[in-house]
Amino acid sequence: MTKKPKITFLDSATMDPGDLDLSILNEFGDCTFHKTTSEEETLANIKDADIIITNKVNIDSRIVTQSPTLKLIVVCATGVNNIDLKVAKDSGIIVSNVANYSTPIVAQHTISLLLNLCGNTHKYLAEKDSWPKSPIFTRLTHPVTELNGKIMGIAGSGNIGSLVGEISEQMGMKIHVLSRGQSSTSNHPEWPRVSKEEFFSKSDIISLHCPLTKENTNMINSNTLEQMKPTSFFINTSRGGLVNENDLADALKSNAIAGAALDVLSTEPPEKNHPLLCDTIPNLLITPHIAWTSLEARKRLLEGVIGNIQSFLSGRPSNEVTYA
Repeated sequence: MTKKPKITFLDSATMDPGDLDLSILNEFGDCTFHKTTSEEETLANIKDADIIITNKVNIDSRIVTQSPTLKLIVVCATGVNNIDLKVAKDSGIIVSNVANYSTPIVAQHTISLLLNLCGNTHKYLAEKDSWPKSPIFTRLTHPVTELNGKIMGIAGSGNIGSLVGEISEQMGMKIHVLSRGQSSTSNHPEWPRVSKEEFFSKSDIISLHCPLTKENTNMINSNTLEQMKPTSFFINTSRGGLVNENDLADALKSNAIAGAALDVLSTEPPEKNHPLLCDTIPNLLITPHIAWTSLEARKRLLEGVIGNIQSFLSGRPSNEVTYA
């Protein structure tokens, strides 16, 4: 590409709340920044763009086929569920993503959620005024679960899942991994790969770290929840679509499992009447998809976006995601 390309960032607010300098992108083209882009605005916002950057804006077949100048889609995330990869491939458009930028902070957030669940820390923090009223030096109102010796079940043993398992081992937990025939990950071969039945029935904690696919959509459902121990905890910092959210709400209300912590939901932001936002659901922690949002991670993400654009302009595209 000889002329300076036109670059459009469709949803810069998802990456920069005001503490990043995105102007560096102007070194690689004529950049236009949109804090957000609605579905109705997408075509107008990417008009004549050679390169678009998107986090969550959907780039479907309609958008692709009506964008004749488009040559590169840079997804400033790892997941590319919002891109029609087949149509992009058929149209000769390269799609690139950024992987591994958030591994440390997502693992940290996962463990933070787990520790809050097991210690009921959130409940004690909300009840600080009750301590002076206690007849003894402490309070034993809410149970505290020790993680040492417990079995951590990891679904998805890529970089994030592996780091969660490594930290869990340091706290005395035993690790096993959900066996998936299509998985190409060979991290930590010493961790047993177990069947679905064994995974759900024997895990004390289940933590999801897998991409969303047609095969694993709603993998957490009434059947798998029924297999879990009533003392078990469930954590999802991966993709909301992995969970049947009505089934999880029912399981928590009936105390079928001991608790759950989520950083993702199937629709984000969720509707006000979302089944898991009900105040009467016990032992549920929800954070608003913040596991990846540390400044350090977002700086790495920006570096990855820049690297993908640089590689494309040099004629050697990197981190290309293709339709299988």
